[in-house]
Amino acid sequence: MSDTELVSTEPATGAFLWRGTCGNVDAEVTEACQSWAAWAARPLSYRVEAMRRFANVVRSRADDFADLIARETGKPLWEARTEVDSVIGKVDISVSAYAERTGQRRLDSQMSARLALRHKPHGVLAVLGPYNFPAHLPNGHIVPALLAGNAVVFKPSEKTPATGAFLVDCYRKAGVPEGCVRLLIGGPEAGRALSSHPLIDGLLFTGSARTGIALNRQFAEQPEKILALEMGGNNPIVVWDTPDVYSAAVLVIQSAFTSAGQRCTAARRLIVEQRLAEPLLDQVNQLIDRMIVGEPHANPAPFMGPVIDNDAADQLTESFLNLSTRGGRPIRYLERPIEGRPFLTPGLIDMTDASERPDVELFGPLLQVVRTESFEEAIAEANNTRYGLSAALVSQDPKRYDAFWANIRAGIVNWNRPTNGAASNAPFGGIGWSGNHRPSAFYAADYCAYPVVSSEAEQARASIGLGLRDA
Repeated sequence: MSDTELVSTEPATGAFLWRGTCGNVDAEVTEACQSWAAWAARPLSYRVEAMRRFANVVRSRADDFADLIARETGKPLWEARTEVDSVIGKVDISVSAYAERTGQRRLDSQMSARLALRHKPHGVLAVLGPYNFPAHLPNGHIVPALLAGNAVVFKPSEKTPATGAFLVDCYRKAGVPEGCVRLLIGGPEAGRALSSHPLIDGLLFTGSARTGIALNRQFAEQPEKILALEMGGNNPIVVWDTPDVYSAAVLVIQSAFTSAGQRCTAARRLIVEQRLAEPLLDQVNQLIDRMIVGEPHANPAPFMGPVIDNDAADQLTESFLNLSTRGGRPIRYLERPIEGRPFLTPGLIDMTDASERPDVELFGPLLQVVRTESFEEAIAEANNTRYGLSAALVSQDPKRYDAFWANIRAGIVNWNRPTNGAASNAPFGGIGWSGNHRPSAFYAADYCAYPVVSSEAEQARASIGLGLRDA
């Protein structure tokens, strides 16, 4: 990457994929500032129709889009196709959410006046996208922001710029005004310049807790700007008192290793009843033995591809060694099956007797195991994190789930389901270091517009009944 251009390569092969010119932050923000008012003045029906055209454009280009996502992220083609489906489905979900969360309402009022509730757009919203779902996650901000009448300046991850450019091109082909969806190509410096630009009215962020916390500090003295943070998680999956050990193992595999563990909702910690630990880990190991790790278009289709780049793979390998030095007992080592490429086989490490369990998000196929004797201890261990995004319980006892739901600290709490795979027609977000209480997905409408309450009457009729001297 140079100061003037950005190059994207395929993680699975190292092949050149895309080259683009780095953008000018001032120019992109200025263009959005000049365009959003005319877009906001359009009827909602006009903006809805534009979003439906966008969905149709994506649908017509779905194969090319999925192929690009797979090549740029390394994820299997089948998974890239589900991401494109999510991009399409986001439109109808956002239209419904806008009507439910931010629609116009008439409220009861005293003195024959009417009370009206409406919503206004903020203006220009910056969107910083991640690399793990480079189309779906930023699009989850962009669609509701545009529906509300905002303009957007979108900076994709420097690791997946081609997908970001393709997404914006779909908006162009759908006839959305160019000034309302601006693409900013660039590295971390461009992201910092965009987030600190004085003319943006808010920032919608998806990424790491470290960056999110820095943004939170940056915006602390700017209460006039909206900030929505969707960050990561050190997510637990608890397996307790279940007779179906195989199904529990499948749920653990799906939670920890889908997308090569590169999901913010991926399970990072397996907390298991002591008596179930060995049979469960045996089943998990058997499934890993059968797991295909390969390039996106391989046949048969892989379960997972590489992590995003060699730096990420190196950091995960170093993290595994670091956990071992703290007393972790390796069960299954992370391996690099293809020299020079960021493929990793799933890693397992038992941290039950470790001197310290670092509370960090290890963004890859690395699962830590903690054995406990009591369910209360399991819940305490699950809550032993500053994060609070996702948690899952595998158990056939409804009372245990009731206790788990009541006591766990997370924004997503699942029962006999994986920690990941959240639905777009529900709110998505966490607490602690996982977010700032502005959940996305269905609730994204809440931070894309602000409520305006009006007390209204056709004529000015007023009197003062008390506190005046006689005329």
